[in-house]
Amino acid sequence: MSAMPDAAPTTQPLDRARVMTARNSVFVIFALAGLVFASWASRIADTKEALGLSAGELGMTLFAASVGSVTGLPLAGRISQRIGATRAVALGTVVALTGLLVVGAVVDAEGSRLALAAGLFLVGLGVGVWDVSMNLEGADVERGLGTAVMPHFHAAFSGGTVGSALIGAGMSWAGVPLTIHFIGAAAVTVLLSWWALPRFLPHTAEHHEEARAARGRHRSAWLEPRTLLIGVVVLAAAFTEGTANDWLAVAFVEGHDLPAWAGVLAFATFLTAMTIGRLVGTRLLDRHGRVPVLRVSFALAALGAAMVIFGSAWLAFIGAAVWGVGAALGFPVGMSASADDAARAAARMSVVATIGYVAFIAGPPVLGLLGDSVGVLRSLLVVGALAILALSVVPAVREPAGGSGDRAPAASA
Repeated sequence: MSAMPDAAPTTQPLDRARVMTARNSVFVIFALAGLVFASWASRIADTKEALGLSAGELGMTLFAASVGSVTGLPLAGRISQRIGATRAVALGTVVALTGLLVVGAVVDAEGSRLALAAGLFLVGLGVGVWDVSMNLEGADVERGLGTAVMPHFHAAFSGGTVGSALIGAGMSWAGVPLTIHFIGAAAVTVLLSWWALPRFLPHTAEHHEEARAARGRHRSAWLEPRTLLIGVVVLAAAFTEGTANDWLAVAFVEGHDLPAWAGVLAFATFLTAMTIGRLVGTRLLDRHGRVPVLRVSFALAALGAAMVIFGSAWLAFIGAAVWGVGAALGFPVGMSASADDAARAAARMSVVATIGYVAFIAGPPVLGLLGDSVGVLRSLLVVGALAILALSVVPAVREPAGGSGDRAPAASA
């Protein structure tokens, strides 16, 4: 897979049919990223039980995946510019799948936490490169179409996680070993990626020269106040989403005394609601703008988390759905905001994604240590605190003057 050719360079304007083909391929790649992620996330509770880990031990082990992601994220923009989005996504996919298979083998063999952490590091490293690269391609497609589609790409990611989580629930219920589960997920990912990646947009030599020239003309994106504030919005969104990904199933099992498969179904409920929120969110963003929509979104995330924590088991399931809707738009809107200027998109998106993924570094150990002290369910109160922080900096994602004026719709076929 790593030898897959990148899209052929061209100097000809792209017609709409070509951009639509690229859009469809980006949908597939986002969905596959969700499939791979949820393959692991749906078996976290099984891993905790198989290895006899406490909440704190699990949190510190999950920290390895976070470290891997934040290692890859700052490099992803440069990797994409150097070898192209096609090869960058392929590279990230290979690394992530290798790590996933290592994780499955370690858990099934009841191996050491160190070996598990090594596998999770590879998963995180591959996902970090994969994530930024596919978002950069998504931003290019969005500009080519001349309309906002980034939430739809993230809906494809969520859809992949929903399907994968439901499969994971069945695998957990049936006691299927993680290795068998993960080999199946890897096979599907390789086959569909082989179809999708060559259909990414071609990028000309001039495209790369413009990006390099922009880097030379401007100061580091790490010194731009708006970019940093967008990063804080994405950090809060990532924490709101990532906390549910890592801990929701465990919280339902330990906090509401439900079986493991029911915890996975709660996770699937969250993912389904988040997918729906992303599908309908584009229309709301077009009608009301980024700032009002995100204010409502973060408020819903805090409300849903409170319902999960303080409600009965049935009310908690409803809360998981409300939480999912609230978590739907923060991350994709932040990615779009970081790419408002095409020439600076790679540098800014790498910065924003790196800041955002701090949530995945801090989240697992913080929630794990809190879980040891007050229980996993009560530790989810941190979600509300981060949502309040996000509300204070949401104006940073406001559309630039002229709205989507720097988008150039593709020519009609």
